[in-house]
Amino acid sequence: MKKLLYLSLLLVAHWAQAQASKDLIPAHDPVMIRQDGTYYMFCTGPGIAIWSSKDRQQWQREKPVFSEAPSWAVKAVPGFKNNHIWAPDISFQNGQYYLYYSISAFGKNTSCIGLATNKTLNPASPDYKWVDKGKVIQSVPGRDMWNAIDPNLARDADGAPWLSFGSFWNGIKLVKLRDDLTAPAQPEQWRTIASRPRNAQFTDSMPGDAAIEAPFIFKKGAYYYLFTSFDYCCRGPQSTYKMVVGRAKEITGPYTDKAGVGLEQGGGTLVMEGNKDWYGVGHNSVYTFDNQDYLVFHGYDAADKGRAKLRMEKLVWDKEGWPTPGQK
Repeated sequence: MKKLLYLSLLLVAHWAQAQASKDLIPAHDPVMIRQDGTYYMFCTGPGIAIWSSKDRQQWQREKPVFSEAPSWAVKAVPGFKNNHIWAPDISFQNGQYYLYYSISAFGKNTSCIGLATNKTLNPASPDYKWVDKGKVIQSVPGRDMWNAIDPNLARDADGAPWLSFGSFWNGIKLVKLRDDLTAPAQPEQWRTIASRPRNAQFTDSMPGDAAIEAPFIFKKGAYYYLFTSFDYCCRGPQSTYKMVVGRAKEITGPYTDKAGVGLEQGGGTLVMEGNKDWYGVGHNSVYTFDNQDYLVFHGYDAADKGRAKLRMEKLVWDKEGWPTPGQK
């Protein structure tokens, strides 16, 4: 009898887990913002996918940012197909919303970061209109040992804008932007703020084995925290994605992990990794809503064949000021 009861409870638990996984919306590389009590989530997808919610529990799909691929992107990036745009970044700047996005072909650094702006995120508003500003940064094989995808905008203590970005190759880059946020400031200075060891056999036209990407800079107290993702995304049950972090007193670094190892030397303190329920977790962003910090990311759902789903966890900080995921 006890065995039957145990099996029944186990089946109920598995059913509940499967139902919960079905309730999670599909998402890859999610970013989030709140306007007038509504949360808007942007993520990788055709034309840049948008979802809206009043409570971060029930989500409604909105029309994508771009109904068709930006013409400049089709010309600039050979292999860019189907208007499938990656890894956006959303923020409110200069009285409007700024949406950076990634144009690329998978596994190549023939990539661009573009920018679109909007006065509002409410699709019902008469002011709702995405205005594409075109290319901000481009990476070119044979010239650049970095990849212009996965942008994140952050500001330093003086309010100056900086864009972090990067995937594989020589790692995560940081560049100061002009005040209008549409191009690098002059003279251009490209900084490496995180990287992993790369096998020398890989050429500059190959991503190589230095699996690091998806930077996000979050200011907390006296430190700038640089979150990045290690290892491999986009492989369903074979995904090994995980999130790591380092911190610095200046936005330009150097960023170090809890052990004092520089992130540009391959360091990184583990924030979260996959388990039996989620094959891999990563490409995170961090926000403060109602005085609570949240970690927003995607995970590959073991209960749904490894499909990417939106995840959101409270972010708590230990007595030394290092972040760890808490409860929802």
